[in-house]
Amino acid sequence: QRKNPFSNDSLASKPVHAPRGDPAYGRPPEGSKTEQRGKDAHSHVGKEVEELCLIIRSTGQKGEDGHVSVTFGQLFETYVTISNKVVGILLRARKHGLVHFEGEMLWQGKDDDVVITLL
Repeated sequence: QRKNPFSNDSLASKPVHAPRGDPAYGRPPEGSKTEQRGKDAHSHVGKEVEELCLIIRSTGQKGEDGHVSVTFGQLFETYVTISNKVVGILLRARKHGLVHFEGEMLWQGKDDDVVITLL
């Protein structure tokens, strides 16, 4: 009866969720496989962001301000052979303050001339 969710038994096991405002709210239980998968995914995306920055550094041109810049079209053509998630990785890199570009989203063809600057 402990595992039966329809039991009225007071000993019935019910999942305990953290209340709103608790630092554990909305997070998987510590030590769970879900937590480990999240950590692995975070690490993988971090490596892709680093790789993107290296690609920008190697394909871009250094400007008068000392920052390396590349157009989205040039970066897309170079990086799409490595990963098809170039826009998502660019957004993550911008969120972490590693790159700068104008606009909310970049679209292939339409935004090929947008300059991406490595910070």
